[in-house]
Amino acid sequence: MKLADLARQLNAACSGDPDLEITSVAGIEEAGAGQLTFVANPKYAPLARSTKAAAVLVRDDFPVIQAATLRCSNPYLAFARAIEIFYEPPVYPPGIHPTAVIDATATLGANAHIAAYAVIGAEVSIGDNAVLLPHVVIYPRARIGNGFFAHAHAVVREGCVLGDRVVLQNGAIVGSDGFGFAKTDDGRWHKIMQSGPVEMGDDVEVQANACIDRASIGATRIGRGVKIDNLAQVGHGSSVDENTLLCAQVGLAGSTHVGKNVMLAGQVGVAGHCRIGDGVIATGQTGLHGDIPPGKILSGSPGMENRRWLRATSIFYRLPEILKRLEKADGGSPSAETASKQGG
Repeated sequence: MKLADLARQLNAACSGDPDLEITSVAGIEEAGAGQLTFVANPKYAPLARSTKAAAVLVRDDFPVIQAATLRCSNPYLAFARAIEIFYEPPVYPPGIHPTAVIDATATLGANAHIAAYAVIGAEVSIGDNAVLLPHVVIYPRARIGNGFFAHAHAVVREGCVLGDRVVLQNGAIVGSDGFGFAKTDDGRWHKIMQSGPVEMGDDVEVQANACIDRASIGATRIGRGVKIDNLAQVGHGSSVDENTLLCAQVGLAGSTHVGKNVMLAGQVGVAGHCRIGDGVIATGQTGLHGDIPPGKILSGSPGMENRRWLRATSIFYRLPEILKRLEKADGGSPSAETASKQGG
């Protein structure tokens, strides 16, 4: 594809030879002749001057470099679209594999692709253009909208409701039982029936081996545009509002309510029965408890304001040095720890 044609498709301004042939995309350090790369993070800006790429996607105000450039307001998004242009995904034509098991009461929309050993239960309804790859299981009474795409071994449990264009990656489980048990008088654990479904909006993606638990009563709700990364856990009765990101290994305990446009980075844990306000950002491995006001940036465990956490961690690494200074200022008397060891 000629550079000028690619610029038009990406709504970018072309600076360089418009007839330059672009054949594929690559990262800035690996890119070579005929390839398009991008710079979105300032950390990689110096590499743009030495890259062997034929062309670089950059911001409108990026300095002039030797390589041809495509200039736009959001090079990261433009590069994502460029990947779509050059990548040829597998094609799944309409049809039902003879080993698929589909209950007679289930309804499928037009153009469904149902692969080998998929199972669709009683009274299930699935909209148009669905793709169910091998070993996908849809339990009875699930209702799923148009454009559903379920990779191998994904599961949707009984009664769950999914909107349009939902994507389930391999092993994603929607509607598994919540972790609910009541202790009996003799000390045993009695399982609490998890009767409420998962209700999921449009354009949600749940990635590999993530689990969204059904609720004991009511429903677990996932809003429009939410993206849930690998190995994440959404506890029973929780709600996650639209356009929120839950990164890898995030865990939400039961009845957690997460607002809109929240970003919980890898391994963030959230205690149950609390509310996370709109626009909150929690950095990796943050532990959150209690209600969090909108717009906060939090780090650490227990979670605290990010700048305070940065100062605290800086002091933590200096504690041995600080201790020596305190001992010296105190006339060289031993610290409490040293005195304890001497006394022992």
